[in-house]
Amino acid sequence: MVAPMNWYAIQTRSRHEKMVAQQLQGQGIITFLPLSSQMREWSDRQKLVEFPLFPGYAFVRLVYGPEERLRVLRTEGVVNFVGTAGQGIAIPDNQIKHVQTLLANKVPFESYPFLKVGQRVRIRGGALNGTEGILVRQDADRMLIISVELIQRSLSIRLQGYEVEAV
Repeated sequence: MVAPMNWYAIQTRSRHEKMVAQQLQGQGIITFLPLSSQMREWSDRQKLVEFPLFPGYAFVRLVYGPEERLRVLRTEGVVNFVGTAGQGIAIPDNQIKHVQTLLANKVPFESYPFLKVGQRVRIRGGALNGTEGILVRQDADRMLIISVELIQRSLSIRLQGYEVEAV
């Protein structure tokens, strides 16, 4: 029986996320480094710069075992797998898929503190159909929080124009 491929979060050295992702891809390892574009100003120019959505983290998809673990850990800039005692814990595919869907559809979002409480909801219809998260109310403005629970990081999107249902 073939072991399944799963997503794992890896912690990187500060500001090494892009370098780590490139090196791992060069080794044939599937990576996901969600990036956010922000306009930065200098005295002489403005430039659109891409920043990691979850600073200090990247994601790898692999069959977790001693050889693959060591291959990742030997990559320059990798600190450790996120999990118990440095042993990686698989991230459910749908949590990564939801973040990828959000980025692919260029839905406006903002980083949001990780939440453990609140009602889980699913978006019905539209480009984000099936996306699940936690419903939050702020000033009567509905928001959906999409979380990658293992690294305790979340993104928020405004639900204006989307219909949601309880999960």
